[in-house]
Amino acid sequence: MPKSNLREASAYEILSTPKERRLEVFRNLDVNKQGFTLLAMPRRIQKEILQQLRNEEIVRIVDYLDPDEATDLLQVLPASKRNAVLKDLAKEIRAKIEFLLKFDPRTAAGLMSLDYIEVEQDARFEELAKTIKKHEKRTGKFPTILIVKDGFLVGELPAHVLAIAKKNEKIGKYARKVPAIEYDKDEKEVIATFRKHAHDKIVVLDKDKSILGLIYSDDILRLIERRSANTLREFAGVSEEEDVFDPPIVKVKHRYKWLIINLATAFLAASVVALFQKTISAFVLLAVYMPIVAGMGGNAGTQTLAVVVRALALREIELKTARKVIFNEMLAGAINGIIIGTLVALVAAFWNSNPLLGLVVGIAMIINLVIAGLFGAIVPLVMKKLGKDPASSATVFITTATDVCGFFSFLGLASLFL
Repeated sequence: MPKSNLREASAYEILSTPKERRLEVFRNLDVNKQGFTLLAMPRRIQKEILQQLRNEEIVRIVDYLDPDEATDLLQVLPASKRNAVLKDLAKEIRAKIEFLLKFDPRTAAGLMSLDYIEVEQDARFEELAKTIKKHEKRTGKFPTILIVKDGFLVGELPAHVLAIAKKNEKIGKYARKVPAIEYDKDEKEVIATFRKHAHDKIVVLDKDKSILGLIYSDDILRLIERRSANTLREFAGVSEEEDVFDPPIVKVKHRYKWLIINLATAFLAASVVALFQKTISAFVLLAVYMPIVAGMGGNAGTQTLAVVVRALALREIELKTARKVIFNEMLAGAINGIIIGTLVALVAAFWNSNPLLGLVVGIAMIINLVIAGLFGAIVPLVMKKLGKDPASSATVFITTATDVCGFFSFLGLASLFL
């Protein structure tokens, strides 16, 4: 159920409006657009608006939505208000929504739609036409046709077959395989199934293999988009609940903890520098190259982190099978260190007329990029094993490792050779 440009424009208009005027702007939208506009907004804003609406207003909004879309909205309401709204809905719509509300929204069942029909594989196209007409009359929509045998999934009937098949033919002849997943599988498994099977839908099954519903590709793509956005927020240490239009105080509330952690790690790196005060005092030029060594290590570690987090998200690696990945990243760090270290060494040797300084900077660069490869690969794996989100927690530890090791190796070598 893709969003139109108009829906997106309406959502943007509401989000960019001061909080005290959002409800007023929302109510000025046509009622047939209000539900779709809400679906295009963050859940926190959905909750804020829905809680302020009267029950009869929510009922009118739900009337324009599919049961799965209506369920997504009603899930953000407190139970008492949600139950009051459900009582006022038409009996058939209420039954579907109550069925969908039973399931965890973070599972396959929480993503599914009920817009389909089941037809026995021995049924003929003449019978199927009548079933489709009944569904269209009841829902106003053309259904997905799932072919079953004794209630168990056989496959899907492609819609184009209806135009070429003869009335007396059995529909089982045209069955096409369709991927399936059990209802309690989490969102990651839904996405993995979708990527493994190039198909536009996934059938959701109960434990006894009976059909519960369908997940359409647009719902999966929205899920991928949402998870990608969450990962990006977490990578930057920004809360999922933070909105781009939040006032400064709200933004501070969501971000200050990560900044404090980063401050603590910065002091750790500074304490390493403090160990070499005499060396720095004797060779002031070292201060010019310190941020270069540490910064290149941090950048290299972040590159490795991005690759490993993506592999974890796609379930391509885990800690116990990652030895080769860690080795490859360290080797890549060493090679990159030789390349970058040589360039920096040449600059230091010719610019500062000090070949020994160039050698120290070059060796420190190689060491720090190997450290970046090691920590960039192993930290997200360990965090995942500990049940922590690697995207939101790993960056602090990786930059700390590259800063501390970079400063220590550079200044340590300088103390020995300069």
